[in-house]
Amino acid sequence: MKNKILAMFALLGCLVMAGCANTIDGAGQDISKAGDAISRSTK
Repeated sequence: MKNKILAMFALLGCLVMAGCANTIDGAGQDISKAGDAISRSTK
């Protein structure tokens, strides 16, 4: 019984981490685009 509960928590943790990776990647792209816009506006 403990092994099943531990496995469920491990799977849930993996799913949460996978979701966070996509969010962090999207935030990085947004920051990069904002930096590009600032660079273009100073030229």
